[in-house]
Amino acid sequence: MPLKCSREGKIAEEWVERVIAKPEVIQGDKRDVRVLHFLGKVPEREGRVLRVIYNWRANPNRVVTAYFDRSMRGLL
Repeated sequence: MPLKCSREGKIAEEWVERVIAKPEVIQGDKRDVRVLHFLGKVPEREGRVLRVIYNWRANPNRVVTAYFDRSMRGLL
């Protein structure tokens, strides 16, 4: 089931799972130590960078949000 993203269209659950499983970059959250940011390119969307914000301490772990991060264009 695709996740909806208001400005970017749909984000496939498969893309989110792929970025979490094999991220190109992992960043800590500046405000919440329970949250990690997983970033990875999505070839199906012309290599745009998908940012998945993930609460790894929640039980079960959960995706907080996912969006295409324009600020990372050309940096990965």
